Amino acid sequence: MAREEVAHLLRRAGFGPTAADLAKFDAVPVSAVIDYLVDYERQPDDVDSRIGQIDHVNVTTRGGEFSPNTDIEDARQRWLFRMVHSQRPLQEKMALFWHNHFATGYSKIAGAFGTIHGTKMMALKQGELPGLPGQIELFRRFALGNFRNLLIEVARDPAMLVWLDGRQNVRAQPQENFAREIMELFTWGVGHYTEQDVYAAARVFTGWNLRNATGGLFTNPNTYYEFAYNPGQHDTTAKTFTFPIYSDGNRTIPARSASDGMQDGIDFITALAQHPETARRLARKLWNFFVSELETPDPAFVEAVAAEYLRNGTEMKPVVRFILQSEWFSDSDRWHARYSWPAEFVVRAIREIGWSGFSVDAARTPLSNMGQTLFEPPNVAGWQLGAAWFSTSAMLARMNFASTLAANQRFNLARSATSLGATPEALLEFFMFERLSPAQFDRQPYNELLTYLTAGEPWTGSEAQIGTKTVGLVRLIVGAAEYQFV
Repeated sequence: MAREEVAHLLRRAGFGPTAADLAKFDAVPVSAVIDYLVDYERQPDDVDSRIGQIDHVNVTTRGGEFSPNTDIEDARQRWLFRMVHSQRPLQEKMALFWHNHFATGYSKIAGAFGTIHGTKMMALKQGELPGLPGQIELFRRFALGNFRNLLIEVARDPAMLVWLDGRQNVRAQPQENFAREIMELFTWGVGHYTEQDVYAAARVFTGWNLRNATGGLFTNPNTYYEFAYNPGQHDTTAKTFTFPIYSDGNRTIPARSASDGMQDGIDFITALAQHPETARRLARKLWNFFVSELETPDPAFVEAVAAEYLRNGTEMKPVVRFILQSEWFSDSDRWHARYSWPAEFVVRAIREIGWSGFSVDAARTPLSNMGQTLFEPPNVAGWQLGAAWFSTSAMLARMNFASTLAANQRFNLARSATSLGATPEALLEFFMFERLSPAQFDRQPYNELLTYLTAGEPWTGSEAQIGTKTVGLVRLIVGAAEYQFV
């Protein structure tokens, strides 16, 4: 059972187990695996330095240069590479969670500032070019950090300032987009604010703008843009809300001088982050992300997780640790009870099937066909999750990717099973329970897989027969409904 629990942990808090992972954690208490995942800062963050190593999944260069800081397609490859190989899988998993929570689309940013700076704002790794780290680096840094501080950084993030028009938020014409979404989508949700609150919040953020820090052309990769508080464009008057801003129940942010006006936004964000409804909304989203999408969140879970969040001053690490240690998470009835996102499906398939000679570039178009293009959520609400991932065309894209990857890895797959194919049942058991990690197959589809293996010539378990059958078997398992859950 411990092996199955570890596989469950690595699917939910990472991107699925490899054989090496399962060997590493063999006979290790589940609690120690949770510590490994949650306390990821103890593990090296060296994954980018391994791009190009022969024993890792490949990336594809264009014109001889791999440039993930200035080319969005290469940035997508780098993030997929990280998901496959990071020794900090929960960090990448939470970065994906925040990427959907604070959904920001590359195309609008590139349309305003060009493809180079669109990529830099979304994906720049600090120190590799002049400028602030890209938004995804912010999400990696705050993956299990303080949510209130993350909200403040998101409000100052150049990509978000372009995406929700904060760069145009000035005193004479307050821009309401970010003000609305920080309440509706980023914190406590619909039903807890009024249009009066939206207008007041827009005034809070007047002057939270963007500037060209170097004065260079936007076609120059050494140019960069940064947050700038413009006191001359801040509305210095008092802002009153329909809900408390301060712990004493006061609903009004006081009038302040222009030079002190940034405190308005910090006070407002703090009030939202520390509100019990924000805690509950995050708890419900974390239930769907870590526990189950097949049942509504248990009210006891929501209250327990919200209490953990508030007790720890909006720190996310103790919240996620609490979830992974909870009976809700470990209940085997809830294993394989969440629909895999396309990125999760692709990365898990690569990790479980193999990657020798395979490039993550080959996953980019299939991912889009499955409904998920990294750095390009469809709107500020993010992707539609759950069963919404599974249109007919999206499921066909998953099956086709499984076929492509299995064919690419056919020799390695056959070698791994050569000594395990004495019977078709033994071969099927190996791939179902050792190499891959689908949900349990019912008897009928299980028998159909056996029928595939035994069709044609009598079973001998020869190398040639295993080599012929293995590719199709893996394709059928990974393309099956049972593999689409994590």
